[in-house]
This record gives sequence, C-alpha cells and structure tokens, in this order.
Amino acid sequence: MNSKKWTVVSKAQGLPKVSDFKIVEEPIPELQDGEILCKAEWLTVDPYMRNRMDSSVGAAMVGEQIAKVIKSKSPDYPEGTVVLGYFGWRDLTVYKVPPKEKQGFGSIYKVPDLKSLPVSYALGSCGMPGNTAYFGLTRLCDPKPGETVVVSAAAGAVGSVVGQISKIKGCTVIGYAGSDDKVEWLKELGFDHAFNYKKEGVDETLKKYAPKGVDCYFDNVGGEFAYNVVKNMNSNGRIALCGAIETYNRDSSQLPMVPFDYGTMIYKQIKMEGFMVVRWWQEWFQGVSQLRDWIIEGKIKVQETRVEGFDQMPLAFINLLQGKNTGKMIVKA
Repeated sequence: MNSKKWTVVSKAQGLPKVSDFKIVEEPIPELQDGEILCKAEWLTVDPYMRNRMDSSVGAAMVGEQIAKVIKSKSPDYPEGTVVLGYFGWRDLTVYKVPPKEKQGFGSIYKVPDLKSLPVSYALGSCGMPGNTAYFGLTRLCDPKPGETVVVSAAAGAVGSVVGQISKIKGCTVIGYAGSDDKVEWLKELGFDHAFNYKKEGVDETLKKYAPKGVDCYFDNVGGEFAYNVVKNMNSNGRIALCGAIETYNRDSSQLPMVPFDYGTMIYKQIKMEGFMVVRWWQEWFQGVSQLRDWIIEGKIKVQETRVEGFDQMPLAFINLLQGKNTGKMIVKA
C-alpha cells in the first residue's frame, strides 16, 4: 500500500499556482510499537500556509487534518479513533504517538466531543480558527459592552467568529469583506455594519458609522487597512494582530511602504499585540467547549466552503488566498 502527499516543488512567485505542487507516492512501512496509521477524512487549508511554502520546498505541505486510525500499535489511539493530527497534506500517515504530555494542539489529540455538530467543525469554528478568534479577541482586545469592534477579512473562518463573539459581548461590530455577497452574509450574522472594502473606503465608513471612534480592532489584513483604522481609534484602544493577508502573496522585497501613525498610537495609548494561538494551548479545550456551546445555542452561525477530493488540495488553497471562500475552506478527502 502506498500513501500520497502533496509536496512543494518550487517557491511561489506571488499567488501560488497548481504547478507549484505535485503528488508524491511513497510506500507505507510496517507499524512499529507506539505507531498508528491514519486515513485522512477532512483536511484544512489556512492563510498561514502561504508563509510556510518557501521553507517547505521538497517536503509535504503543513497543516492539520481529521483522520481515522485504521491500524494501531498504540494503546492511546486504538483502531477506529478519530483524531486531529498535524500530519500535513497526506492521505495516509504513519505517526509515532508522543508521550501524553506532548499530545495536543500541534501534534495529535482525539477529536473533542462536539455533540450534535459536524466533525468538520473541529478544523474550523471549534478548532484552530475558532480558538484564534476566541482567545485573540477575549484576551487581547477584551471588548466591553457598548464598545465598537472592527474586523477585517470578516467573512473568513476567523473574522466571522470574532464578529459574532463581539456581538455576544454586547459590542457594536463593523466588518469588512471583499464582495457584496460576503457583506450580505455578515449582516445575516448580526454585524451592525458591513462593507465591501473594494467599493467603500475604510476611513470614510468609520467616520460615518463609528463617529464616537473604534475601541478594538481585530486585524487579519495588515497594510494600509490597519493604518486607516488606527486613525479612527479611541484612547486606550486595543489591536490584536492576527494575520497579514494583504502581504502573503507579495515578495518580501516588494512590500508596499505603508505609513504608521506613531503619534496617534502614543498619544491615545493604543495597545497593539501580535499573537499565535498556540499561546493558549493549555486552555485549548476550554475554548472549544465555549465555541461549541455558543454554536448549539444559535449565538454563532457557521458556514463552510467545502471542496471534494484530496487531489483538489492546491486548488482549494489557491481559492482561499483569492478570497473565494465564505467561512472555513475545508477539503473532504
């Protein structure tokens, strides 16, 4: 029996192409003690993977997947166990189970009890993107009732959850997305205001719809977008730096020169902090449980953009980077 993996064959120039990847087959070795053989059921594509491509040339693409254990020589994961593993873009994976203290996010763990929710949510709203929204917003921005929260890339897997948690916290929420359809979806989610940034300017819309200023900004984009939000922030505002989608497909030597308003940041004592969600790995399942309960209660709505087939991994990834997803982009193996 052979396994398949998607490898990176060349550094992408700008937006990746399908030809930047190829499928490689390799034989599956006999299992050794402590190892398991997992078959992928659902795989994720996420924006951060673009930054990993250059360092992954010749290797399998990174990423999480939901997989079923089909053979086992580990007492921790018997056959039939459904797991979340950081196995990369592979259809079959032989994995050496680490000691229990090293299991968890970034390695392997059993899919949490999502009750009535689809198991695929463990890669989205009840997984890494959901916890990125939950911990990034509640720990760094800590929005208070009555405050105004701005979210960029608001129709994505992270941004859509950020906006809905902000509404749960009693905030006014303003979201920006890249199409009219996405704007309509944000309004369905309960965003107070939503705009297509390709048609309406950030500075102009904030001056009109946040006349008392912005208190929290969850930044998934970076660049000039962030500069325009900062200009409209209140004293003691908080910014959570989650992503920089605007720059992911640009060569590092050709990044645009973006102004940065140090004067406003200092005078208004605005706090800006970057983060990686792994910071809260010890509280991982607390976040998952809270998100699961909010979804079941109808306080958070979820949408997935599903792609069928392991052979479609590169195309799904490229579509994600082009903003062709609403909510979580996910691949059914």
